[in-house]
Amino acid sequence: MSNKNHNGFASSLGFVLASAGSAVGLGNIWGFPYKTGANGGAAFVLVYILMALLLGIVGMTVEMYVGRRAQANPVTALKKIHPKLGFIGLVAVVVPFFIICYYSVLGGYTLRGVIASFGDIGKDAAAVGEGLGAFMASPFIPALCTFIFLGLAVVIIMGGVQKGIEKASKVLMPLLFIILLGVMIYCLCLGEGVREGLNFYILKADFKALGWDGVAAAMGQVFFSMSLGMGIMISYGSYTGKEINLFKSAVQISIIDTIIALMAGLAIFPAAFHYMEVEGLAAADVGLGGFALMFKTLPLVFNSLGTVGGIIGAFFFLMVAIAAITSVVSLVEVVTQFVIQKFKISRKMAAIVPMTLAMVISVFVSLSLGGHFSLFNFDLLTFFDEITNTVLMPVCALAVCVAAGYGIKKQEMAENIVPSAPIVGTIVSYMARFVTPLLILVVAVFGVVSNVSQNVDYYSVIVGAVLLSAIAATVYFACRLDRTNTGCNADELASVADED
Repeated sequence: MSNKNHNGFASSLGFVLASAGSAVGLGNIWGFPYKTGANGGAAFVLVYILMALLLGIVGMTVEMYVGRRAQANPVTALKKIHPKLGFIGLVAVVVPFFIICYYSVLGGYTLRGVIASFGDIGKDAAAVGEGLGAFMASPFIPALCTFIFLGLAVVIIMGGVQKGIEKASKVLMPLLFIILLGVMIYCLCLGEGVREGLNFYILKADFKALGWDGVAAAMGQVFFSMSLGMGIMISYGSYTGKEINLFKSAVQISIIDTIIALMAGLAIFPAAFHYMEVEGLAAADVGLGGFALMFKTLPLVFNSLGTVGGIIGAFFFLMVAIAAITSVVSLVEVVTQFVIQKFKISRKMAAIVPMTLAMVISVFVSLSLGGHFSLFNFDLLTFFDEITNTVLMPVCALAVCVAAGYGIKKQEMAENIVPSAPIVGTIVSYMARFVTPLLILVVAVFGVVSNVSQNVDYYSVIVGAVLLSAIAATVYFACRLDRTNTGCNADELASVADED
């Protein structure tokens, strides 16, 4: 199979950095650290690494191969496994669009964090809190920041794969690592409270505190952090040729993703506990998770360190903004690629038109986050996040894995995943058929059970019913694919019409 797409990645390094940029995002910078601290510290990390090996690397390799096999967008790629599976690819295009609508709002908040870090120098905690409150309450400023953030992503996408995505990734990813390394070293040298912060974050291995909820959280973190079920790896995989070792790339991306996540925690928690020690605060008095950790607690932490802290805070939020922009670029590319191939229009128009719609929706997400209105007792950001994380992403990743495992012949995967080592492709095929789908089911079921137990309402019941129905449909298609195995082989792919 040759690489028909001459506009693909120019090098393996560019592909790995772009894919790592997709994986490294807000989920790494703040999601991984607070989940680690809340779920047994080192115990959570050990389970996370195990799940990355069993779920993340296999799932990522499979999605990349599905894309490279078809050299096309997720809809066409799934149809080229079986003509009736195009709807799964359509879900893989819808998911990133929904994520863009709320993720770009958070990206706008990171831009605000860069500027506010300088403006908050010398202010007390009350003044810093009032500044964030005023920003959130404004109906215009958060939306403006969102527009700027998403606009930057669109500009990168309009440059194409090599001159846009790959070129930006080769600059932004090393820059992100350098900034994170500097901030981490500074925070580890603060003195008081650092040891307590490290103990809270990673020195303990409390398997009792981990529990089954922690295991599910670790699997979910791998799932979201490594961009599974979003169509991203299918789209990026379609821009590669056989000269790129997909399994090796998946391992490298996983390592980069995990290292960045661990380093982020080594920056955040020593600084937070230093602040608590100096101010005489208890953990219960400081937000150490979710939105509060990133946008309320950390500005106070850096502000308490004086002028130097303000500069460090600005660099920290610049790093977070870089991580967010590389992730949004990959999400925008999934939608853009589909629009280009479906409607045969220019890349510029394919990026601008759907992202204009996303910007309109993001205004309502921003207003909802500011407390102006809610949906099902959720702000729209939380609502979209729940829908994508709890239902759409697990279902999409499960379906793609099952479609590849049962719809693509094992011999084909053995010969093409790693041509020099067919055993790797064979193992990936068996994992995609049995192990990885089972783990994804565990993530999905635990997510629904947890949601229903905490919020017994119509929303939770509907989510559970939709998820169970999707799982049942996936199992049904798996049985049909396994029985007929009518998917196209590598030589027949070029003759399959694109009827999106």
